[in-house]
Amino acid sequence: MQKSGLLVWSKRILIAAVVLLVLAVAAAWLYLRGSLAQLEGQRQVAGLETTASVARDAHGVPVISGGSRDDVAYATGFVHAQERYFQMDLLRRVPSGELSELFGERALPIDTSHRLHRFRARAELAVRALSAADRKLLERYTAGVNDGLNALSAKPFEYALIGQPPRAWSPADTLLVVWAMYFDLQGNLESRELARGWFRDNTDEAQRAFLAPESTPWDAPLDAQTIDSGEVVIPATPPAWWGKPKAADAPAPAKLAQAAFLNTVGSNNWAVAGSRSDTGAAIVADDMHLGIQLPAIWYRAALQFPDGKGGQRRMVGVTLPGTPFVVVGSNGHVAWGFTNSYGDYLDFVELEGKEPQVAHEETILVKGAPAVKLVVRETALGPIREVGARSYAVHWAAHLPGAVNLNIAHLEMADTLDEALAIAPTLGIPAQNFVAGDSKGNIGWTIAGPMPRRAAAGTASTYPLKAWEAAGLWQGWLPPEAYPKVVNPAAGQIATANSRQLSGTGAELIGDGGFDLGARTHQVRDGLTALGAKTDVKKVYAIGLDDRALFLSAWRERALTALDAKAIAGNAQRAEALALLKDSWSGNASVDSVAYRITRGFMYAVYDIMYDNVNAELARVDPKASMAAVSARWPVVLARLLDQQPAGWLPPQYANWQALQVAALDRVIADLTKDGQPLKNATWGQRNTAVSAHPMASAIPLLGKYLKVAPDMLAGDQHMPRVAGPTFGQSERLTVSPGHEEQGIFNMPGGQSGHPLSPYFLDGRMDWLTGRASPLLPGPARHTLTFTRAAGATP
Repeated sequence: MQKSGLLVWSKRILIAAVVLLVLAVAAAWLYLRGSLAQLEGQRQVAGLETTASVARDAHGVPVISGGSRDDVAYATGFVHAQERYFQMDLLRRVPSGELSELFGERALPIDTSHRLHRFRARAELAVRALSAADRKLLERYTAGVNDGLNALSAKPFEYALIGQPPRAWSPADTLLVVWAMYFDLQGNLESRELARGWFRDNTDEAQRAFLAPESTPWDAPLDAQTIDSGEVVIPATPPAWWGKPKAADAPAPAKLAQAAFLNTVGSNNWAVAGSRSDTGAAIVADDMHLGIQLPAIWYRAALQFPDGKGGQRRMVGVTLPGTPFVVVGSNGHVAWGFTNSYGDYLDFVELEGKEPQVAHEETILVKGAPAVKLVVRETALGPIREVGARSYAVHWAAHLPGAVNLNIAHLEMADTLDEALAIAPTLGIPAQNFVAGDSKGNIGWTIAGPMPRRAAAGTASTYPLKAWEAAGLWQGWLPPEAYPKVVNPAAGQIATANSRQLSGTGAELIGDGGFDLGARTHQVRDGLTALGAKTDVKKVYAIGLDDRALFLSAWRERALTALDAKAIAGNAQRAEALALLKDSWSGNASVDSVAYRITRGFMYAVYDIMYDNVNAELARVDPKASMAAVSARWPVVLARLLDQQPAGWLPPQYANWQALQVAALDRVIADLTKDGQPLKNATWGQRNTAVSAHPMASAIPLLGKYLKVAPDMLAGDQHMPRVAGPTFGQSERLTVSPGHEEQGIFNMPGGQSGHPLSPYFLDGRMDWLTGRASPLLPGPARHTLTFTRAAGATP
């Protein structure tokens, strides 16, 4: 009886446990369902001027319409908050140094480094400096965000996981989202400046000219076919640190061969003039290369509102959640896109200790721990950063008044290319290459965003400066009329991809903030030329899918030459590598190519051999400092050494240059066959596999897998138009001919919603993976949400 009674109680306990588990799962399910966006119905809104609506198509892409621009801003804010609030929250917290409030002490290092810039205080000042019209629009967007958040029957699921409530949105937060892009697009400049400072102090002039060239044969400037800077002579002797193995007590530098992308945040954009298009209007394409996670950084939308002339203005493209505007797209008359300009917009100015300083106390709220107090000291040139025994003022364009504004709204009403080019320099964004085209067929380029007007130009400003050096003195912003620009070039095409834009006049105004070596620009330009005298949107779009390995083909030839009969004699793995280099080379960064992976690994292994010692030294200066930060043109430098084989530059541990290259290939083979994997299975796709995920994926046992993308193999790589990495790449692809938006093409690596239960969470990803030309314009409405003015409310 006693045993029987225990069995009964055990069964009851088990049943109760199962019931509780079911109830818990049901409660969690209901909570998750409660945080889904409202797709249909009608809402009454205080402060609305007229009416607004959100009409979503089968993919969740909305047409957001309203009787006024401010009403459209309200509805945009509502939609952003319901679909992407947690993403918006992170975007405002990263630049303001407020992540620890959500994530505790593990976020303190990021918050501490970012609080140095005091962007929250700068954002509050910037809001007060806005015009009355801009402030009103921003306030209406903010009201929409907060109403959208509060209208959810359950707060976004991320806040339940971290045990913190969401904080309301403010107008300053929208400006902070733009400052977040300063960190994304110019955040490499600090480590680059420090790396170059060490480099200058440990080289002579001739060595610097060779190891950090100002241009390469791959450059494809807008004002010339090539940049004729002459062949820099290889000095007789290298720096003292050259080619030495890392000291035993030195920090381990990050192996570049293990990093898919380093200092390559950027984009491609290009335009074809109407003289070469099938419609007579320009064709503009843009794909911005950024970190890829879930949800995708961009939110697709079409915005429609009165144009003030009795008609309607329709904007179509991508918005950035947290801001009320289309960032890249078309207004029906002008289309535009951006790529990072990599100009010189930050100086480290070494201080002598006598400069007037102002101290600010910053308080960092920390979840589960006492608040942290931080004192930020500032000079007239910027906040002070201590590096070793030296004090530097961080003189960054992002700190100056005017670095962030809402002038991108003016592009909405631009009717011609000339108008757009005049607006671009006034934009308060990180300085970008702005490529645009209009419905009349005109195309052009300029820099969008603030550029410092320097007292002196040249390479001196790319190294840390003394307080008295003229190159470090800025005389405010460069006036818009002084910005360089290119309009309607004879070739009928324009392309930029983060490399040096100009060979002649205007180049010194931009400076060099870490240009890419130019292979992507070169390939885009030549691809456009190959389209011939007449082309169309589909062919122009396809340029962004070009994964030909033109840049690496010469490195494959070097590897083939190194693996001669003597090198492979008695070495089965080298012999197999040679056979694979010959037989599995498709000429592309294709997922099934072992040859591509070996070739790519070979180039990076040579880098690691040559720079292992110096990178360890640079890591003492700054964790992100490296010779790749000193110059992204390092592959061209190392290629010259391997091809010309100067005796004085051969590291002494190698008998000859072939021995060095074989050693590099041995490193690659060892890496690709570790854990017993056959070399023939080491395809590029195995290495280049998507692993993008929601930031909270690791915090949810079992269910976290639903917050990750499938492990799809990705074609493409960094030195070609089709940029692709496991968590980095083309964050969107957009091609459009203004006035012919119905022909426009768009891809994005994720869907509209940040909610895993939404049908729009990953909608469209397969088109992005395969490169299928999906429509830019939203399709017929499937769901419509309408906003009307609350009874008795005044606008």
